[in-house]
Amino acid sequence: MKKLINRPEKMVDEMLEGIYLAHPNELTYVNDDLRCLVRAGAGTPGKVGIATGGGSGHLPLFLGYVGEGMLDGCSVGGVFQSPGSGQMLEVTKAIDKGAGVLYIFGNYGGDIMNFDMAAEMAGLEDIRVEQVIAGEDVASAPKDKANKRRGVAGIFFVYKIAGAYAAEMAPMAEVKRVAEKTCANVRTMGMALSA
Repeated sequence: MKKLINRPEKMVDEMLEGIYLAHPNELTYVNDDLRCLVRAGAGTPGKVGIATGGGSGHLPLFLGYVGEGMLDGCSVGGVFQSPGSGQMLEVTKAIDKGAGVLYIFGNYGGDIMNFDMAAEMAGLEDIRVEQVIAGEDVASAPKDKANKRRGVAGIFFVYKIAGAYAAEMAPMAEVKRVAEKTCANVRTMGMALSA
């Protein structure tokens, strides 16, 4: 695959600028931070917000799934780098419509640490946050160590099913339940075809 990169240090922000220009009526960002991406519009009062986040490099993962019936927001990190907890908090505040926010993210140390911190900070602002960690890639750990499996492409199904249920105004406990059930029933096999 070929990539057009003007300046490597600006790659992520230039990518985001292009995405916002391509989807001006669907996507926006919070507090002048391009890496805090949210659905455009006010949102529905009483709807559970759904957020994710992660490093750049595997596109359209994360930010590519912000849209109606799916994710409400996404915090974007550098290439293979977790976004900061402050960015996640800003996305959380932007998408909270009174029913709380469900974080759905992959099983990676940096993401877990920063999402945990963001959830704690959101709690200080009286925003209820629940978390679901996806880890379905069978190539990354054997069955007896399933808690160490990485979250890869299967997280898409978690976004879609939880997002559709949240759009039907299901309460937080139910949206989290279906997200966890989806995680428990999805498996992927990650592999490379070339070096």
